[in-house]
Amino acid sequence: MSLVPARTDVVLNADKVDLVRDGRTLLDQVTMTVLTGEHWALLGPNGAGKSTLLGILGAYTHPTRGTAEILGHRLGRVNVHELRALIGQVNPRHPLQSARTVREIVLTGVTGTIELVPRWTPTDDERARADELIELMGLARRADARWPHLSQGERGRTLIARALMPDPPLLLLDEPATGLDLAARERLLASLDELRQRRRDLTTVLVTHHLEELPTSTSHALLLNEGRVLAAGPADEVLTTELVSACFEHPVTISRHNGRWAATAGTP
Repeated sequence: MSLVPARTDVVLNADKVDLVRDGRTLLDQVTMTVLTGEHWALLGPNGAGKSTLLGILGAYTHPTRGTAEILGHRLGRVNVHELRALIGQVNPRHPLQSARTVREIVLTGVTGTIELVPRWTPTDDERARADELIELMGLARRADARWPHLSQGERGRTLIARALMPDPPLLLLDEPATGLDLAARERLLASLDELRQRRRDLTTVLVTHHLEELPTSTSHALLLNEGRVLAAGPADEVLTTELVSACFEHPVTISRHNGRWAATAGTP
């Protein structure tokens, strides 16, 4: 019997999580609770522990101390391979080597593999869902384009569509706008906003260094510095001039226009 999400509004719960590696503390007493339908941003300077925390939330890393519950299942007491199947993971460094088409890559989300499984044939419903997600990500005209010929932005949107194929309740995005130019970034963020609008029950966590890379639908934020939580909660309460300046240890001014955040050097 396959693992299913526990019936609870709490999608993610980390309680006093520490992660120590090679004698170095990467996460220190991290606590956060994410509810169904919330869209969190993890922000902080390089080396703050953002991707490390995302690894725990994605069931790829176990905490050294503390507890982490994902979709109602506690790490250390659950089959992580089954748990990962419930989580959509988007890594812009997807290690695909072959020249697969956008449609083929999206279909690998059914099997959770990098390549298409030999002798596996997707169903008509799976093909239809892949095409639906490709259209949602604004890639309908590129469905037959091959991986080496895609721009970085097109690759990112392809990987989001792939992660959504199993209809996961949780989507984790690790710096999805890395390497994108302005237009590609805006297309990606618009696609994420539309996705969140359509899937009201979807919960997401997005890692980034830059406030300009946050979709307007971002509801909550967590600021990390040297593995410690500086602030966590509703985005408008966390993404302030004072808190962001303290997190990045540099004076910046935070503003928000038309739902989008921006950071500029200096204080008002």
